[in-house]
Formats: sequence, structure tokens, C-alpha cells
Amino acid sequence: MDPVGPATGYTLPLQQADIVTVSHDHPGHTALERVRPGCRVIAGPGEYEIREVFIQGIRTYHDAEGGKRHGKNTVYTVEIDDLVICHLGDLGHTLDEAQAAALNGVDVLLVPVGGGPTLDAATAAEVIGQIEPAVVIPMQFRTAQGDAERDPVDRFLNAMGATSVTPRDRITLRKADLGEALEVVVLQP
Repeated sequence: MDPVGPATGYTLPLQQADIVTVSHDHPGHTALERVRPGCRVIAGPGEYEIREVFIQGIRTYHDAEGGKRHGKNTVYTVEIDDLVICHLGDLGHTLDEAQAAALNGVDVLLVPVGGGPTLDAATAAEVIGQIEPAVVIPMQFRTAQGDAERDPVDRFLNAMGATSVTPRDRITLRKADLGEALEVVVLQP
């Protein structure tokens, strides 16, 4: 989802993927050269089914002014093995009723939290309340590798009341393992 290139400060090895989603046409989200050839690229709203994976793209905006400042954004839900994962891309506003309804049933939410042209900590917390996922994974926050113009993840953790979260290298999730209480997971860049 939204492959990043080295200009972002993150240097990832060449990735292998069957499906790649692109939330919007921005260099920090469209580094398809960092993905091995042969993948199916999805770049816009609609419903897709590829290899028993159901993907829905929902039109949103990169700002709270209907895209007037930063353009359009596509939020994706991916249903695989009974788990529904949602990647908000560069969402820049709270959701309207139709958008929130389309995201009903999300288990895992990847949400921008660092402010700038996307959600800040407080607005991210509000969007999380609209979606009510089981697991939240913050993204697009300041790290030693990149996103220097964004807020640190601590602001988001404070807004969520999750100040004792320890960053992890990876996470494995199964629907049966999801709890009743919201879990915030910070992944190491």
C-alpha cells in the first residue's frame, strides 16, 4: 500500500507483492519501481477482487476543503482471510456519513497521525472513533529516517491515551485474536 521511494528518507529493499494500492499520485506514495514487476496496481475508487482478495477504494480528500488544496485521496479496505484492513492514505479530514458507513467493520486501521497535509493527532483520534477498528497502526509521523516536517508519534499516543505502547518490528494478526478493547500498535520504521 502506497510504496515509498528513497526520496522520503526510507530506503526499503525491492518489495514483492501481488497487489499494490496507490491512494493518490504523489511521489511519497507511488514508488512502483520499488515493487517487483508483475503486481496488479489499483489506483482509484471502485471494487476489485483479485486472487480471492476483495478491495474497495473509497473517494476522500487530502485536505478538509474537498481537495481544493491538495487534491483527491483514495481510502482502501482490503478483506483477506476474514480480516478487514483499511489504509487511509493521505486522508486530510474527518469522514462524512457515507464514508464512515463504507468503513464499518474494519478490523485493522492504518492512519496518518503526523499532521502537515494529513490528519493531526486529534483529528486522527476522531476518525478512529468514527471507524471503531480493533487495531490501529499509526503512520506518517516524524522518525529519524524521514517525515521531519511531521509531528512525532507521541502526540498521537497521548491523544489516544496509549502512552505505554512499545514499538514493534512486525505484527501478525488473525481475526480470532482481536480483542474487544482498541489496541494501538506502533511499528518500527
